[in-house]
Amino acid sequence: MGDISREHRRSFPDRIAVIDGKGRQTWPEFDDRTNQVANLLTGLDIGAGDRVLWLAQSSASFLELLIGCAKVGAMVCPANWRQSGDELRFVIEDFSPQLVVWQDEEIGEAVAQARANTSHEATWLQVDGEGEGSLEHAVVAAGAADVEVEVPVDAPLLVIYTAAMIDRPNGSMLTHRNLLAMGMATARITAADHASVFLNSGPLFHVGNFQFEAVPVFLHGGTNIFVRRVDAAEVLQIIEDERATSAFLMPPTIAEIKELNREAKRDISSLRPGPFAPVWGDALPADPTLWGTQPGGFGQTEVSGLAVLNGYGGRGLGNSGRPSPLAQVRVVDADGQECPVGQAGEIVIRGDLVHAGYWNRPELNSRRMREGWWHTTDLGRRETDGTIHFIGTMTRMIKSAAENIYPPEVESCIESHPAVTEAALIGVPDPRFRQSVLAVVALAPGATATEQEIIEHCKSRIASYKKPRRVEFVDALPRTAGAKDYDALDAMFGGGGYPGGDNV
Repeated sequence: MGDISREHRRSFPDRIAVIDGKGRQTWPEFDDRTNQVANLLTGLDIGAGDRVLWLAQSSASFLELLIGCAKVGAMVCPANWRQSGDELRFVIEDFSPQLVVWQDEEIGEAVAQARANTSHEATWLQVDGEGEGSLEHAVVAAGAADVEVEVPVDAPLLVIYTAAMIDRPNGSMLTHRNLLAMGMATARITAADHASVFLNSGPLFHVGNFQFEAVPVFLHGGTNIFVRRVDAAEVLQIIEDERATSAFLMPPTIAEIKELNREAKRDISSLRPGPFAPVWGDALPADPTLWGTQPGGFGQTEVSGLAVLNGYGGRGLGNSGRPSPLAQVRVVDADGQECPVGQAGEIVIRGDLVHAGYWNRPELNSRRMREGWWHTTDLGRRETDGTIHFIGTMTRMIKSAAENIYPPEVESCIESHPAVTEAALIGVPDPRFRQSVLAVVALAPGATATEQEIIEHCKSRIASYKKPRRVEFVDALPRTAGAKDYDALDAMFGGGGYPGGDNV
């Protein structure tokens, strides 16, 4: 990935590489900045296999840091800035970075709480600060000479923590090879090239922003624009001013932009359809041939985003498609044998898109990567036309807008309340966010608690988006074979809309 930047400074000397609130940089200027970052890292004795943690929102500084790490063989993790202080503390201690880049605006309180409660020692640099102790001061003080470090293509570079599926989040390590494969495979679908202008309006802790399409645009010498966080009015203005060709936008934001533009009437015709193209309807006069087919597919962070895409000859359904040329996909039974066509089984994948495993999880990696195949723990089937159809997660999951919420993590939090005996989480259909979280709670004999108390208990301990929006109280949870009966709870309280339906 570092070599891509080096080549672009020669191939595109006058083109803009990045834009954000601080201004814009040509490819030579951007490459100089990445060299300064690389020299800063070297000065901190950060090199092959070492780790940098990003506790901040979106910024062009992150792309500089990513490529700076690429040039010295280090890896960087953009943490979920929406997390609580305790959750951020866990990431700090689990990832054990040598450098932490942090932001004070909006998230400073949670960062300060995490820092105060960890014994892990690291260098801390503030991305939105000035003077000594700031990232900018440290970068400017470093030399701009290129570093000469041989970095293997299979070295981990980008680490993204996935939602806690059982008891704790895991850092998925994406290598240089993974990102190169992701960018090349996706560019075939999105038509990314040197003239592309991508608005990084998705969170950096979500692989979707990188696949659609920061990485494809970077690889092809296009322009990446960064906004600190999503504001529909600001996004609308930037799309018009910078003639953005793509942006990472979730359906609620798209709906808000459409509503705003009914009066603003800004020219956003430069924007091409993307992963959620059908949501736009007739709002964009974009050329549909630039997309080629209906969007969607199947994937996860661990396989560099979508590894199965409709753009590779799919059937036009959001949760199906065919593998990119850089991935092999099978559907297997519990014994690892390939299932007959039409029979459901676990989706397993191998190839250049499969990550290097989870950071510091050797036992889990051994279980999930067997005989060279990554076991996704997702259920699918091979159709008679050869496409792969995603059915749902083998581990129950709730999908709220772009966020994946796994019940065991939230249930554990609720059950830590002294009045609670047990809790179960279900997803109920939500017209705006697809699903919202409903908690079904059984209280201890003689104990009392209100719905708001349960919600506030969660809000103070885990990321706010994971907290239940509603709480229903029962005498006891229904059970089957000794386990919580989620199907019965869905029937009792109107649960539904889980991943694996008509839309990704």
